[in-house]
Amino acid sequence: MDSKLIINLVYVISSFLFIVGLKNLSSPATARKGNLISSLGMFIAVVATLFLNEIISFKFILGAVIAGTIVGISMARLIAMTSMPEMVALLNGFGGLSSLLVGVGAYYQNTSSPSLFFSIVVVFSIVIGAITLTGSILAWAKLNGTVKKPLQYMGQQFFNAGILFAIIYFSYTFSVNYDINSLFFVIGLSLLIGIFAVAPIGGADMPVVISLLNSYSGLAACAAGFVIQNNLLIVAGALVGASGIILTQIMCKAMNRKLSNVLFSGFSSAGGKEEEIKGEVSPISVDDTYLILEAAKNVCIVPGYGMAVAQAQHAVRELSELLEENGCEVNFAIHPVAGRMPGHMNVLLAEANVPYEILKEMDDVNPIMENIDVCIVIGANDVVNPAARESETSPIYGMPVINVDQANTVLVLKRGMASGFAGIQNPLFFKPNTRMLFGDAKSSIQELVAEFK
Repeated sequence: MDSKLIINLVYVISSFLFIVGLKNLSSPATARKGNLISSLGMFIAVVATLFLNEIISFKFILGAVIAGTIVGISMARLIAMTSMPEMVALLNGFGGLSSLLVGVGAYYQNTSSPSLFFSIVVVFSIVIGAITLTGSILAWAKLNGTVKKPLQYMGQQFFNAGILFAIIYFSYTFSVNYDINSLFFVIGLSLLIGIFAVAPIGGADMPVVISLLNSYSGLAACAAGFVIQNNLLIVAGALVGASGIILTQIMCKAMNRKLSNVLFSGFSSAGGKEEEIKGEVSPISVDDTYLILEAAKNVCIVPGYGMAVAQAQHAVRELSELLEENGCEVNFAIHPVAGRMPGHMNVLLAEANVPYEILKEMDDVNPIMENIDVCIVIGANDVVNPAARESETSPIYGMPVINVDQANTVLVLKRGMASGFAGIQNPLFFKPNTRMLFGDAKSSIQELVAEFK
């Protein structure tokens, strides 16, 4: 039997494993198994690919495997959960870089008269790869605080449109003439548009940007698959691209935003001028917080990025177990865009072994919020902001939020009165049923745990 036929049959098996793994990733309970299944599929595919006649040097491949293994293990062990969004952004960028290099390499390998289709897929791989690379690097800089404010200026949409039309023009001239100068213009302009496309996007929209860049990296890989005529890379890239687009739409729906508004308007243009919030906050001590929780029969915990910063997820899990032992029903309410990437809070709580069955979605919790005795907000801000319902001048007006203010008592754990990642004031802190427990969230919860013990 022909070796290429056998390899393609193995690719079919790998594709099946990718699909099964992706299906398992749709639930927290099966996500780990799905990840292992997908990894097995990729391992089988890589081994099969090594038997291709086109393989030039196993020495280089072995060196890359060793280097990648060292980097991967180091990242898994050293990168904190709070830095996971930044790592995902960089991994998306690396995916774009690889597609960019594949496209450039394919050009230099075939400098004769290629088909028009080959020229088109080469330039598509380069354009999407370059945009993903620089866009992901800027997203990483925004997430880690290196770039703090969105870049917005007069005429930015027309400027970006001009760059986009220039990319289209030089892509056309390259596809028709296979001209190296046109290719250089395509690469430079694509790297530039990646920066200017992400620059005006504000902090609150970063979960959408991360999922969209993930989709871009998949599309770039799919294009690279066409360039090197690898069926599995085409399938894998299409799966990542499609799932990334679906996730992006879910994120936009959760924020009541259109994707075009996220990409072209910038967050600050979503609403009018904010009304100044007046009032006094009601601080509370750990001792008094314990008395409230000790008497509660129903508690809902809403985690946010502040919980990740404080590394409080294990203490939170211990507190929830003690509350249950005290006869209290405990649930966690997870907003789709809580944290700084899709699923950020689910990953944190899974790390702390919080049972999946008590993780509730926003739509399941909001209808029963009025019946909840105590709602504990740990480091969340924008996703519990009642201004999204009450103030038409708020930039997040219309965004679905967890209605924690409707609970009988709200306990907010924060270091201070600073606004969240979106830089928006939160009237929740001034509500008559809200009590502010100031301090490090992990320390505060550990003190509560000690009180219960």
